[in-house]
Amino acid sequence: MNVRVQFYAQLRDLVGASEFNVDLPDRSAVGDLLAKVYERTPALRSRDKSILIGAGVEFVDRNYELKPGEEISIMPPVQGG
Repeated sequence: MNVRVQFYAQLRDLVGASEFNVDLPDRSAVGDLLAKVYERTPALRSRDKSILIGAGVEFVDRNYELKPGEEISIMPPVQGG
């Protein structure tokens, strides 16, 4: 299945793109997606403990099962001001 991954704020600069597509086996979870993203962009792994992951308008955890064609957002922690 194909999943679109979107990056926000300083993560976009770190990755060097605002989004890219990732091919995964069916029934993959967010954790599997992150492993593929880190293979492609190793510098992002240093942010692993602090990133937020969204599917649609909901935050999801690493066990969330992905759906084909889904758009996943990877963002830094939310900060108020």
